[in-house]
Amino acid sequence: MQPGETQLKQWMMDGLDGDAAAHCTLLRALVPLLRAFYSRRLRGRDEDVEDLVQETLIAVHTRRASYDRDRPFVAWLYAVARYRMIDHLRRARVSVPIEDVEDILIVEGFEEACAARMDVVRLLEGISPKQAQAIRDTHIDGLSIAEAAAKARIGESDVKISVHRGLKALATRIRGRGE
Repeated sequence: MQPGETQLKQWMMDGLDGDAAAHCTLLRALVPLLRAFYSRRLRGRDEDVEDLVQETLIAVHTRRASYDRDRPFVAWLYAVARYRMIDHLRRARVSVPIEDVEDILIVEGFEEACAARMDVVRLLEGISPKQAQAIRDTHIDGLSIAEAAAKARIGESDVKISVHRGLKALATRIRGRGE
């Protein structure tokens, strides 16, 4: 069973207070969490997942002094993980001559994707901000229910209910437009 926010935070605070065993336990406990976090986002790129897990563990260790004890630990961890992933993806970026960019964007459906994103933004503006954020976090940004709950500082059931009610409201709005 995975340790929860309370246990992870306690190990982090004990580590900050000088307990090396607690810090070591924390880092070991983070491995499966980080593996799952990166695997959901980088499907089929297992070597990148393992690299990112290691980079994130190093970042947690070297930047642990930046952790604010009054804030949730898991949210801080996932913020560190997101920044590691962004840096990793930037380093792996393939260079393309500027003359070829327009052809690539057309082939990859960039214009359609932009139009679809604008439609989604418009649709989400028509429901409550809490529901919109829950849908954005879980269905667009790919966060798990637990991650979205930690980010919003609400319970997982609250996120599930917000997503359910928000999707129901969106479906009602869309059906009303089509008739």
